[in-house]
Amino acid sequence: MHFCIVCTDKPGRGALRAETRPAHLDYLKRFKDRLFVAGPILDDSGNAVGSLIVIDLAGRKAAEEFVAHDPYTKAELFESVVIRAWKKVIPES
Repeated sequence: MHFCIVCTDKPGRGALRAETRPAHLDYLKRFKDRLFVAGPILDDSGNAVGSLIVIDLAGRKAAEEFVAHDPYTKAELFESVVIRAWKKVIPES
């Protein structure tokens, strides 16, 4: 099942995001065969203010564990995290 994970950074945490980014990317690479899309959410100035990940996992508990082990989560970067089941419709595979 695919999950859409939307994370919003705590304000003023750009330096923490930059510092933690290499570990975060290494973590995501462990799931590269299950990642549909991943990248930062940007503000109008082009600064990262959150993350969007769509990933194929066994279920909600697996999605929650995925988020919990992300270095960004461990560094307390996020103000909020929303996990929703997601279904790809367009374009057709």
